[in-house]
Amino acid sequence: MRYTLRQLEVFVAVAQHESVSHAARALALSQSAASTALAELERQFDCQLLDRIGKRLKLNALGFQLLPKAVALLDRAEEVEELLRGQQGVGSLDVGATLTIGNYLATLLISDFMQRHPGSRVRLSVRNTRAIIDSVRHHELDLGLIEGQCEDDDVITQPWVEDELAVFCSPRHPLAGAGRVELDRLLREAWIMREQGSGTRLTLEQAARHRRGRFNILLELEHTEGIKRAVESGLGIGCVSKLALRDAFRRGSLVAIPTPELDLSRQFSFIWHRHKYLATGMREFLRLCRQMTEGIRRSDEIDLPQVP
Repeated sequence: MRYTLRQLEVFVAVAQHESVSHAARALALSQSAASTALAELERQFDCQLLDRIGKRLKLNALGFQLLPKAVALLDRAEEVEELLRGQQGVGSLDVGATLTIGNYLATLLISDFMQRHPGSRVRLSVRNTRAIIDSVRHHELDLGLIEGQCEDDDVITQPWVEDELAVFCSPRHPLAGAGRVELDRLLREAWIMREQGSGTRLTLEQAARHRRGRFNILLELEHTEGIKRAVESGLGIGCVSKLALRDAFRRGSLVAIPTPELDLSRQFSFIWHRHKYLATGMREFLRLCRQMTEGIRRSDEIDLPQVP
């Protein structure tokens, strides 16, 4: 074999970071060692895998073909290493989750996973749907847990559990207790909205697409808890998952606004790269996710610790 796993590791890191220096830092190597490993890989096979565009290194056509195969081979090599060490864990796992899933489900799943496999390593990245899909596509994440749609040909999507959004307001808001509210009235209200690229925002906008009016967006926030606090203070109304609102509804600090004109149902899903090798750790994590929602019809029915 004319190449080494270290050379492939450097190639993958450079492809992900688009920089030799950043890749070296991520691998705890000197920049010269990383540069030498990449150059030696290209020299051995008389090929070029990346093109320099400005200050960045971008994969060329051959590099794009090699990247998923190199990632899969490194995943398998990590499994072999764990086996030789005595099966103390199931390797490392890079998980990405969108905000609702990341804040309310993923940490519990990771805790359960690591208690069952104490030798394992898990890294969690919480971002919006668009960012998670991009990271999976570029092999920066092993697995994504998303609450929006994914129509990328390079990404496999598997449904997980149903979710439903709710429009809500402060109990002091004029719409509190007003009964069903027509969409035209909702569009005139001040909204505290998630940012562009969020699965939550996409679901809401698609539900209202049959009307020409636009939402009156007072404030855009990237975090669900921030939206809840802003709505509680009376700044406007919001729309997030019922999973995130369950405790606030129970306490009475927020109240639901009935919106029969809006279909606010959606699907939580798993995503991974089409060429991704499903290592033992990834398969086990998926199993725990499905176990958590077994027999559950909708996400807000999942048994979670109550927040006082």
